[in-house]
Amino acid sequence: MTDDIRDAVPGKSGNPAPGAPANEPVTGPEAEGPAEALAAGTANADRLPAAEPDYKDRWLRAEAEVQNTRRRMLRDRDDTVRASEERILLDMVEVLDDLERALAALPQEQAGNPWAQGVALTAQRLRDALARRGVTAIATVGEPFDPVFHDALLEVAPPEGTRPGAVVQEVQKGYARENRALRAARVVVAKSDH
Repeated sequence: MTDDIRDAVPGKSGNPAPGAPANEPVTGPEAEGPAEALAAGTANADRLPAAEPDYKDRWLRAEAEVQNTRRRMLRDRDDTVRASEERILLDMVEVLDDLERALAALPQEQAGNPWAQGVALTAQRLRDALARRGVTAIATVGEPFDPVFHDALLEVAPPEGTRPGAVVQEVQKGYARENRALRAARVVVAKSDH
């Protein structure tokens, strides 16, 4: 009886597998036992190291992309922090402008008043706070015009003893931070001959 069952299983005891011609022997996984399948798998494993450089290359590219993304995120974060700081520092500069205008408009006879001294002290503390954060006033009068740090409002004929292209008057004070203009100085410039 067991011979009859074995004879009925396709691919065993010489019976062809479904779809195989009746007179050809069965080959492939249907004809292999567990030992032959293991040997075939081991033979295929010998071919895997050829694919290893591809995986290593992919890994190196992925790692480089992660590093680039991390650097880009840090740079973007630093730029965002710098921009936020500069907005706050510009607000502080505008308050300092108001305090300096108030002190400039103060009549001479009221300069000794305690409230006037308080305004002067507040302006000085604000200058000190800006200096601690690296904010410095931009030099203007007598300096050559620099479009990075100066904003020319007007060109005039050069006064006596002034080089052409030099700043002759400061209209609004400018401030710089880390060799960059936080706010460009608004100036009047001596005409150049060209």
